[in-house]
Amino acid sequence: MSELDLGAATGLHRRTVRGSLSPARLWRHTGVRRLVILAGLAAIWQVAALWQNNPLLFPTFTDTALAFIEAARSEGMLWSALASVFVLLKGYAIAIVLALVLVSGAVAIPFVRDVLQTLTAMFNPLPAIALLPLAMMWLGLGEKALLLVLVHSVLWPFALAALSGFEQVPETQRLVGRNYGLRGPSYVVRILLPAALPSILSGLKIGWAFAWRTLIAAELVFGVSSSQGGLGWFIYRSRNELLTDRVFAGLACVILIGLVVEMVIFRFIERRTVLRWGLQR
Repeated sequence: MSELDLGAATGLHRRTVRGSLSPARLWRHTGVRRLVILAGLAAIWQVAALWQNNPLLFPTFTDTALAFIEAARSEGMLWSALASVFVLLKGYAIAIVLALVLVSGAVAIPFVRDVLQTLTAMFNPLPAIALLPLAMMWLGLGEKALLLVLVHSVLWPFALAALSGFEQVPETQRLVGRNYGLRGPSYVVRILLPAALPSILSGLKIGWAFAWRTLIAAELVFGVSSSQGGLGWFIYRSRNELLTDRVFAGLACVILIGLVVEMVIFRFIERRTVLRWGLQR
């Protein structure tokens, strides 16, 4: 073999080694590390349940996994989860629209800013689930009551985060936009919105988390549900029937949906926006 051929073969080998999925390279991937963490938690769960040896109170991970598959296949748990997500998305969208209207007025008018800050200070510390008894008396035991508490749980934290993001836009960026002749909606879309996007995304994630746990708590504690029944209602019924493995399966479904939204949807948005633009590390 000539020296040229030998050098080409050596270079190809090095590129192959560098391009291979070595354990160290895999470990640098965030998704792999999180899967390892989840596997470790599942192992701890299995060992603790075996040591407890009381399936009625604490089923094992394997029993819960079997119950999850059975509930998803024949007991309508996935349809219940979809019903909960659909109701949540409606309340979430209403709250985001209302918050954006309030924040837009607060950015433009100082009095509206004072009103929004006062309302946020009043209602943000108030747990949404505490409003559910009133919502049930006003609107009945159904989807309308759920929407009211969902809007409350999302509106105030998102409005606070969005307002803080707009107020923290550096004056230099504002001046650049004005020097380019940007006014009105174009000024907001091209200057204010990209600069405030990290705070807005943070508010969206906080609002999602608040809304998700408020919805599940409402269905669990009060038995209130949408017309099709929700995931919390599935857990509520399983608890009344003393089907502990089904209760754990429902809770696992709640966690899985939360993980998908946080680690897939919001992470995808962040990679396409704030991380790509260098606004976050």
